[in-house]
Amino acid sequence: MPYTRSVFTYSRRKTVEVGFGIIKLGGMNPIRVESMTTTDTMDTAATVEQCRRLYEAGCEIIRITAPSMKEAENLKHISATLRKMGIQTPLVADIHFTPNAAMKAAEFVENVRINPGNYADRKKFAVREYTDAEYNDELARIHDDFKPLVLKCKEYGRSMRIGTNHGSLSDRIMNRYGDTPLGMVESALEFARICEQYGYYDFIFSMKSSNPQVMIQAYRLLVEKADKELKYAYPLHLGVTEAGDGEEGRVKSAIGIGSLLEDGLGDTIRVSLTEDPVREVEIGYQLVRKYNNRTKLRGENIFQPINQLIRPTSDGVEEPPYNPFEFKRRATTKISVGGLDIGGDAVPRVELSVREPLDNVQSVVNEIVYSAKPFLAEGVKSEFTNLSIESAEAFEKIRKTLDEKFVSPVLSVSTNDTAVAKALMNRVEKIRLDIVEGEPLEKHSLKDLVGTTAIEFSFVKENASDVAIAEILTRIAEKCHAVGLQNAMFSIQAPEMIFSYRRLCAAFEKANVRYPIVLRYDATSIAPSDMKIPNSTMDVAALVEASIQLGSLLCDGIGDAVALTSALTRGDELNLVYNILQATRYRMTKTEFISCPSCGRTLFDLETTTAKIKARTAHLKGLKIGIMGCIVNGPGEMADADFGYVGTGVGEISLYVGKEVVERHIPETEAVDRLVELIKRHNKWKEPNDVAQETASV
Repeated sequence: MPYTRSVFTYSRRKTVEVGFGIIKLGGMNPIRVESMTTTDTMDTAATVEQCRRLYEAGCEIIRITAPSMKEAENLKHISATLRKMGIQTPLVADIHFTPNAAMKAAEFVENVRINPGNYADRKKFAVREYTDAEYNDELARIHDDFKPLVLKCKEYGRSMRIGTNHGSLSDRIMNRYGDTPLGMVESALEFARICEQYGYYDFIFSMKSSNPQVMIQAYRLLVEKADKELKYAYPLHLGVTEAGDGEEGRVKSAIGIGSLLEDGLGDTIRVSLTEDPVREVEIGYQLVRKYNNRTKLRGENIFQPINQLIRPTSDGVEEPPYNPFEFKRRATTKISVGGLDIGGDAVPRVELSVREPLDNVQSVVNEIVYSAKPFLAEGVKSEFTNLSIESAEAFEKIRKTLDEKFVSPVLSVSTNDTAVAKALMNRVEKIRLDIVEGEPLEKHSLKDLVGTTAIEFSFVKENASDVAIAEILTRIAEKCHAVGLQNAMFSIQAPEMIFSYRRLCAAFEKANVRYPIVLRYDATSIAPSDMKIPNSTMDVAALVEASIQLGSLLCDGIGDAVALTSALTRGDELNLVYNILQATRYRMTKTEFISCPSCGRTLFDLETTTAKIKARTAHLKGLKIGIMGCIVNGPGEMADADFGYVGTGVGEISLYVGKEVVERHIPETEAVDRLVELIKRHNKWKEPNDVAQETASV
């Protein structure tokens, strides 16, 4: 059973419609934007005020935590106050650990979100083997605990979200399936089977993780398994949990959510940021706009009664050129470009283009020198600098000036003239030969391009189909191999690149072509957004599209180099590329912060605390630090982190190493210092000045 109708073209997954108060999810309804309050649920006035602000920002679904019976009961007053104000936005009760709170909340809100990992379980990280009989006994217990909520939601006409979190899988699931996407899926399906057993079909799924790769794999696997087993295809709520804040949080979310939206999956989203929840709504609409517009343009309408919905089939579906359920990088031959490896097990390289007019040699040289030096606190840089040239003489002037300054960056030139390429062979590290539609490539033999210079064959897409482009580049690759041109790589220049590159990889796989692939994305035509990111000059629209286009392919194991062209400043451009590489776990160039977005459970100011921790630890390249407002997902999500900072009481913090608590009930005023001490004790600390010196010496 396929997880999408085609990995080579966009097609939104058809699901049953699920009621959500005044709106519906699924079918061909718009992809909805959700957020969550961060106030204490017992503070009715503050929660209502935050709901009002979210409503005015356009939020279509508002989630409120209900950790105990008293909060669940207070949802009655919150809902009634909002309705009197004329705010009919559907409300969701967020439930963990407390079935009785879920039962009460169902009386007052339109949807109840339960986490199958802790709805009827207390996570102890216990290691044990379950016999089949013991496992079935556990399932029977789950059934008995969950059945009352199913029947009550059915009675009250409420919908439900079965929301699995990677960090809170039950011990039962962990011991049988491991901390895996499959474990996440099985955890959700256990509860979905109970829903269907009682004729209850008004539910949706979510599969959240702080790691975009894991999140993407889990949703795909859920669709593949659930659509085959369950009675109907159910809607999906998408989100990267604990994404963080600022540019990094938005990049992570855009990669995870956007990759699945490109697959046609997703009916509602939440961007989880450690910021004011209104900002989640802003970035959420930026993410879904393109996909909602596609639905409008096509005029699709499948508002079918539930008993007429046809489940997807695998008829005529082509296999993807990657494993959609498990990360495996595309196998390529390693080549060398100016002493830097590309392909094989080498990290994806970064290329930026010169923007200055080439006739202003000094300005061009200054830009090259600036880009090729370690930049920003993390020491990131452009490893290749590309110049678009019309003659070999133009390049020679620039190279001569660089030599006079004793600077030797790795340079690339781009041209669509094979005569220019031939003239520069063995004089420049890399040549990008642009293949323009309608113009013959082989004005000269490929034998003329064999030498120390690496050649990138780049198809400039205008009207050609993805199939035709893949066939052309595959033929060139086979001819390169035949004439002994080993230092070759391939790319496509297209405004929407995901499907083009997938088609190319499929053709390469069929022909057993192992040349590296360069992911090229041009964001210069993207209309700037007026949204702001705190403490950043980054344009949100460019961030979102570049993250989706590049990040989606990287998460599928496709791409040996990344080349971004944009209207961003050079610093923002570099930041964006390296944030994408970090979010996809290819290159760790800074500290990774796994911080939750806060909710009514959080007992300290998470946004301020995160800023304090970042100020002290942001120089620790490659270290992963979890910052959690409460224990709900903390230890599990922090299994992917080196150290954790978790709220465990009013003004109290516990510190973790991985998922093991090592210090409890630390006063919040001391906790950041104690975290630094803990990092030092584990020999993971470096002084900021030492890191700065290392960066300067790169």
